[in-house]
Amino acid sequence: MNYPIIDCHCHIYPDKIADRAVRGIADFYDLAMYHDGRYSSLIESGNKIGVKHYVVFSVATTPHQVNSINTFIADTVKKSNGLLTGLGTLHPDSYEIEKDIEKIKELGLKGIKLHADFQKFCIDDPKCDRIYSLCEGVFPVLLHTGDIRYDFSNPDRVKNVLEKHKNLTVIGAHFGGWSCWKEAAEKLHDYENFYVDCCSTFNWLPPCEVRELIRLYGADKVVFGTDFPMWSHEEEYKAFKSMKLTQEEEEKILYKNAMKLFSIEKI
Repeated sequence: MNYPIIDCHCHIYPDKIADRAVRGIADFYDLAMYHDGRYSSLIESGNKIGVKHYVVFSVATTPHQVNSINTFIADTVKKSNGLLTGLGTLHPDSYEIEKDIEKIKELGLKGIKLHADFQKFCIDDPKCDRIYSLCEGVFPVLLHTGDIRYDFSNPDRVKNVLEKHKNLTVIGAHFGGWSCWKEAAEKLHDYENFYVDCCSTFNWLPPCEVRELIRLYGADKVVFGTDFPMWSHEEEYKAFKSMKLTQEEEEKILYKNAMKLFSIEKI
């Protein structure tokens, strides 16, 4: 059975800088990108598998980029005729975190995305506490998590955040720990306020191991995502279906969980 699909992990960029931004990602991960990072390309790719809704964002690598990026995301959401939900970006070195969050609320964005590896901070650094405290009970926070090349967002640091901010809804990208998936699942699966997305995982783990991750976290705690522009929607969906999950599990992961997490009323 085919269900509606929400792609919960999509990076998009203004057309004039999209090529440069995507080259930067490609260089950072030493991977070839499938797409160019433009909104139009996202919709074209998602249409191939029947995506009904997208959660989109970008990341500020310096504090002065925060407002312009959030405005771009909000403007794109408004022009999408209901296809998009937008997340805001913040930077922990900003002196105006409270003002930045109020602006995100005014813009109608539905959460926060942080990428510690790009932004160069440890996710459990005390300077991040003001972000997490202001988001508790207000916004879900989507964190890039994991990368054995660095120590910005490893599972122990994620655990520290969850322990300190028990009312903060956290979504750990890449099953809570890219390239350290099993360690992350073992350490983080019991936290009620911790969810994961499944993007940038299928290329490294066989279906049986991804299925084990899903069942350890629980299908109620997993959302579908593609990490656009990194991967093909068709290939990511094919890999997802290859796990042969139950109909109930697929339904939750492909759209039901996302609707609750991001307050998406209809798709």
